[in-house]
Amino acid sequence: MDFSNLLAIYVNCTLKRSPEQSHTEGLMRLSKTIMRKEGVTVDELRLIDHEVASGVFPNMEEHGWPKDEWPELSERILRADILVIGTPIWLGEKSSEAQKLIERLYSLSGQTNSKGQYLYYGKVGGCVITGNEDGAKHCAMSILYALQHIGYSIPPQADCGWLGEIGPGPSYLDEESGAVKNEFTNRYTTFMTYNLLHLAQLLKKAEGYPSYGNSRKDWENGKRWNFDNPEYR
Repeated sequence: MDFSNLLAIYVNCTLKRSPEQSHTEGLMRLSKTIMRKEGVTVDELRLIDHEVASGVFPNMEEHGWPKDEWPELSERILRADILVIGTPIWLGEKSSEAQKLIERLYSLSGQTNSKGQYLYYGKVGGCVITGNEDGAKHCAMSILYALQHIGYSIPPQADCGWLGEIGPGPSYLDEESGAVKNEFTNRYTTFMTYNLLHLAQLLKKAEGYPSYGNSRKDWENGKRWNFDNPEYR
């Protein structure tokens, strides 16, 4: 397999600014290492290190915010074939930074590509979850639903995670947790990574999805394919 034509971006939605240690970054690193060994170009960022405004418009400076780095960051995300969102769990939910990222991704979801499809068509998404409480599947469900809703494609088993004992205790990178030897986490981190690569490569070779039946541009120009609803007409 040759994945060297792919670009992946990992967005860590930890609440810790660099260079503070992020346990979520520790698990994301396993996936990034696999991708790099497969020849994939890997970009990465911590969202909290950047001044990203809250809101659902492409540039919040146009809506009263003094500064918004999202326009520059979104260009990096849009260049990538694969987006992996990493988040810790807080009170059973993804982090506030992860929610902000999803809302800012949503701000571009009405834009279209050269085929008239929504902008994220042909791109692939996955997620990495860490925490010391339950909620990994809930967080993954929320993130992956949001990604597919705005146009990302989600392969089989597109999430991975590690959970420590509920309550205060060792986290992923703490030696006493034994997390780096966890068979389940290591297996599914590997499977997730390769499933992302396989789907991204398939879509890349196919030049994304055909526009038959899903082009907003064509719909607005009156094309309805095999849609037939007399009441609608």
